[in-house]
Amino acid sequence: MLSIWMRLVGLVMMAVLLSQCGGVSGTGNMGGPTVEERDAKIASEPTGDFYYGRRYFVEKTRFWGYLRQPRQPWSKAKLVLFDESRKTNPDRLPENGPAGQRYGFDNNFEYRIRGNFTGREGYDPNSNQFLPIFQLTGYEVVDRQPGWLFRPDDTYDKYRMTLYPR
Repeated sequence: MLSIWMRLVGLVMMAVLLSQCGGVSGTGNMGGPTVEERDAKIASEPTGDFYYGRRYFVEKTRFWGYLRQPRQPWSKAKLVLFDESRKTNPDRLPENGPAGQRYGFDNNFEYRIRGNFTGREGYDPNSNQFLPIFQLTGYEVVDRQPGWLFRPDDTYDKYRMTLYPR
């Protein structure tokens, strides 16, 4: 009898865990423009020899964030690691500094990023991903509060990856 109850409790726990692994639903927690406003902004943005980047900070990971070419949707963005041998990334600060002055302070800031993809990949052990390496040569902040990244129902969690192109 105890075995049956243990199996039942195990099944209930598994159902709860699996229900939390599904797609993101609801209104999200990142705010921002309507889909039409975002599409119009992207369609009219300046082009040039740079990328648009969105900082994506998740505790203990080492990727920088997403990069896309001008006038391309965020769904075509790539999650990247930065090669900082020429220029350090915008938030290269101590991880235990005061609030607003520590690594990851600029989560979800949008940047104009200069540099090139190296053609190499690097491994981020904490996200268990091989990611393209981007040689950073410069950057400038474009927007400190751009809102959602891929869809209006995006939900940010600083302890686990929740934002993926779709």
